[in-house]
Amino acid sequence: MLTRRHIRVKVMQGIYALTRSNDDSLEKQQKFLKFSIDNTYSLYLLMLSMLKEIHSLADQQVELSSNRYLADKSNDFIDRKRFVNNSFIKLIADNKSLEAELENRNLKHWYLNEEYVKLLYKEITASDVYKAYMYAETTSFDQDKALVVSIFKNIIAPNEKIYDYFEDDKLTWVDDIPLVNTFLLKLLKKAKPDALESYFLPPLIKDVEDLEFSRRLLAKTLLNNESLVKEIEGKTPNWDKDRIADIDAILLKMAIAELLNFPSIPERVTINEYLELAKEYSTPKSSTFINGILDKLVKEYQQEGKLNKIGRGLL
Repeated sequence: MLTRRHIRVKVMQGIYALTRSNDDSLEKQQKFLKFSIDNTYSLYLLMLSMLKEIHSLADQQVELSSNRYLADKSNDFIDRKRFVNNSFIKLIADNKSLEAELENRNLKHWYLNEEYVKLLYKEITASDVYKAYMYAETTSFDQDKALVVSIFKNIIAPNEKIYDYFEDDKLTWVDDIPLVNTFLLKLLKKAKPDALESYFLPPLIKDVEDLEFSRRLLAKTLLNNESLVKEIEGKTPNWDKDRIADIDAILLKMAIAELLNFPSIPERVTINEYLELAKEYSTPKSSTFINGILDKLVKEYQQEGKLNKIGRGLL
């Protein structure tokens, strides 16, 4: 789920938090990094479990509407329980492994804030795609899946109130939401009728190398802060470190640490990654500024034999 770019963002967030708190404890920042990475998975579970909670609410509403005194517009559907019996959403709603993971992490957000579930359910039942599904003469697994995918893509994922809720809960989730939503949407689209419960609980990180990359990048940047600052100052004679954007300084130090300490990562990859992060997280001119410095440093390091890069795609 987590890409190397997102891991770099996590490291950047940890270093930024350190600069704001004036706490130079590497151990504390490593714990923050682990906590931040792990919380990405909690966000994924919460987004997935929203479908589970919506299904549960729909089931309750069908039971209530079965009372003739509480009859509603859904009574003229061919099958009022069609959404509740949707074969695709039941893969999630009946997933015991998901339920166990939610309980293990004590993720009771929707139980404690059921107004968000009700808000989304109201939007879903009022949508054209839901009505078309409920009025269709027959359904299939593919139709069931298409409905759930559409609901997630067009109603749940872009909901601003849900976004605001997550932003208020954990600040680092702001950067995680697009990643989680994109990943979950792809997962839903590829799901098969015989999908195992584990399919909906994929690993957070591809392999241990990515986790080690996050730890080493954080440590190499923090422990070599003074020498990294000197590297930057050497390429910017008129540089005023008190005026440069904090994020620019952090990204530059991370990029230099990566260039010098990760021989398997090509220079081109490192430079492009940090330019993209600068475009997204810093000022409009930051990417040009960072690119100029890194370009000078790479040429210098190549001449001095400091890079020692291995593998394909090298500059």
